[in-house]
Order: sequence, then C-alpha cells, then structure tokens
Amino acid sequence: MLETGTKAPSFTLNDKDGNAVSLADFAGKKVVLYFYPKDNTPGCTRQACAFAAAYENFKTLDAVVIGVSKDSEASHRKFAEKYGLPFILLSDPELKAIQAYGVWQEKKNYGKVSMGVVRSTFIIDEKGLIEKVMPKVKPDTNAAEILAYLKGV
Repeated sequence: MLETGTKAPSFTLNDKDGNAVSLADFAGKKVVLYFYPKDNTPGCTRQACAFAAAYENFKTLDAVVIGVSKDSEASHRKFAEKYGLPFILLSDPELKAIQAYGVWQEKKNYGKVSMGVVRSTFIIDEKGLIEKVMPKVKPDTNAAEILAYLKGV
C-alpha cells in the first residue's frame, strides 16, 4: 500500500457514462479517492450512500470524491441511478489503479482465501501527493472520518 507523502499514481479510467477521467483532471483540488469491492453489496452501498449524504460538505471544502471498483461502467451507472450517487464512479476492470494503489490484496472470508479489493481511502492533496492513507476502512464511518479530517477536527 502507498504511503503518505508519495506521489499519487496517475490513472485514466472510464466513468459510468464511458467518459475518460484522469487523476490529473483534478490538479489543484483535494481528491478523496476511495476503493471499494463491489457495487450493490451491503457494505459498499452503505459507504456510497454515506458519501452521497455528505457530498455537499465535500463540495464546500472543494474536495472531489471518486469511487473506484472493478465493476463495469453499466454496473456503476445502475448503482449511481439506484442510490442517487452524485460523485464520480470509475470502472477499473483491468485493475490498473487498484493495483497501482496497492489495494488488490489477499482476503480471507469464512476461511476461504481469495484476491480482492481491500476497502481503502486515499486523500490526495492539490499537488498530487498522498496526504492521508486509510486502509481497511469501515463503510459506515469512512465519509464522516474524512470530513472530520478535511475540516481539521
């Protein structure tokens, strides 16, 4: 996993509408980049809805929220429409950003070992450096923790 103070790996991935989005597009802004396992699963839905509920607060702080998973553009489109998600969702089926940020890891579930996305959040500063790394975040508190951090609370 990447460390605080390192340059955030650049990427270009498609959003839910098939538009190419690059990290470089947000130079000069804070970016909240969160990686999650799968659209429409209980934890990922709670996490996304918490970000949606806090979205205006992130905008007030001039922070961009971007969610990334390996789901398809179509899956992201349905997920965003179903839950009214106002922020960017990027599709990474080839695991380019997921692996670059070190969140593709071995996971254990009910004794079974498999590879998957470990729910993690990165705050990237205006210069493109990783300001904060939050590995293995909890879906219910992640958005609130980030807001508190950004507000300096």
